[in-house]
Amino acid sequence: MSERHEHFKIKIAVSGAAETGHLDESALELAKEIGAEIVRQGAILITGATTGIPFWSARGAKEEGGVSIGISPAKDEKEHVESYHLPLDFMDLIMYTGQGYSGRDILMTRTSDAVIVCAGRIGTLHEFTVVFEDNKPLGILTGPWETDDLIKEIIEKSHRAEDNKKIVYDSDPKKLVEKVIEFVKKDKLEYYKMPIGGEFSRVCVGPSCPPPSKT
Repeated sequence: MSERHEHFKIKIAVSGAAETGHLDESALELAKEIGAEIVRQGAILITGATTGIPFWSARGAKEEGGVSIGISPAKDEKEHVESYHLPLDFMDLIMYTGQGYSGRDILMTRTSDAVIVCAGRIGTLHEFTVVFEDNKPLGILTGPWETDDLIKEIIEKSHRAEDNKKIVYDSDPKKLVEKVIEFVKKDKLEYYKMPIGGEFSRVCVGPSCPPPSKT
């Protein structure tokens, strides 16, 4: 068994439109592939526990056999389903925040090591700005929608490009997830399991970490 602590498991949130009437089916298929690719590359998926793009990414993650966590705006399951009309499908765990959509957005992005933005609307742009200000790794899925161009324009016209250099763009889900994980690994703390009655045996950061031993 490895000494490596389970918390080293990378958590990636997928942000995107809950209402997808303005998008064609390819956007949903790409979201599903993003979720699946997150799992294939050894990470955990986090979403806003909602419909549309996040729902499809959760579906992709679960069909690939991975872990999917939802962060709900509702205070409990009843409100989640009956008031917000949100799904329970394709999530192993739903955290009920009671914070509404805007508060949920912040909790979701801060629970994650990185965020991938797909085709979205206002809520997606809100999540983008929180990630940008927090200087977290951010992947932008490019495609036949306007979200990627809007984000590029916001960064350019706000004269803030130097404030977060962990932003990558790609139209290929596999390559995008690879780029995002590469950024995460540079700063991710790696803990090793604590012996009974003691402290963590080792703590290190990023690529300088030695490979975990096995017994």
